[in-house]
Amino acid sequence: MAEVLGIDTSNYTTSSALYRGGEVKQQKMLLPVKKGEVGLRQSDAVFHHVQQLPQVLETLLEQKPSLCAVGASDRPRDAEGSYMPCFTVGTGTARAISRTLGIPVHFFSHQAGHIAAALYSAGKLNLMEQKFLAFHVSGGTTEAVLVTPDRQKIFQVQLVARSLDLKGGQAVDRVGVMLGLAFPAGRELEQLALKSTAKFSIRPSMKGTDCSLSGIENQCSAMLRAGKPKEDIAAYCLKSVQAALDAMADALLKQYGTLPLVFAGGVMSNSIIRNALTEKYGAYFAAPEFSADNAAGIAVLTALAENIMIA
Repeated sequence: MAEVLGIDTSNYTTSSALYRGGEVKQQKMLLPVKKGEVGLRQSDAVFHHVQQLPQVLETLLEQKPSLCAVGASDRPRDAEGSYMPCFTVGTGTARAISRTLGIPVHFFSHQAGHIAAALYSAGKLNLMEQKFLAFHVSGGTTEAVLVTPDRQKIFQVQLVARSLDLKGGQAVDRVGVMLGLAFPAGRELEQLALKSTAKFSIRPSMKGTDCSLSGIENQCSAMLRAGKPKEDIAAYCLKSVQAALDAMADALLKQYGTLPLVFAGGVMSNSIIRNALTEKYGAYFAAPEFSADNAAGIAVLTALAENIMIA
């Protein structure tokens, strides 16, 4: 049975995935971030990927699969000039595997991988045959794209909304670290927020379909100085991100008409945000294990590029 390998070396996760017979098996490792810090320099990210990718691949490939193709993420987004050095570790490894085994190699954006992983996880890969709106919300990106089928590229994207300053994941991580949580702070911040019973009336800062998220960090800092409970600060942060995404989705649906909504990216593993947007819009979300950075979508896209039937 045909098997394909996907590799993703993003800013915070080293990951690989095997696609075989409609099933995806993945292995991944977070990049180490020093306590109290809220990110990594690209030089450090590259170094850690070089150290970790062999370990991740050795575990995933220990059964010696019969690979027919390999794929990797080679850039953050499908946009001119989109580039991050950390992706060169994955692309270099993919090229070496391709040359050694004599198999095709395919490259996709990290964002495309997120979208494909969300569709695979939600059992909605058939959406690639029509237009839909996809949100990618992470530490490096908070934007929505209009996705259109494309026979050569599988699908193409058009940027239709974005955050004008802070990204959703940055807001979550900065507030989390502010509250003494470990980076990345998403999971711990969610658990803290679920303890809150506070009610908030939040009006997101919008400019057309775009949002501004920088006020979240400032307001949470003010709440902390005022002695507000940490669980209320956590809840305010997450509900503020939710309110911004809600406003963006509402504006986009008014502009483009009724289209399916897909949410991908690490921030979208948050149950508070996911439950609210699913209830309101019937939106599709990746399962938590396919929300954070992963190579699953790259493996799926590689299979599609090779015309391997996706179950």
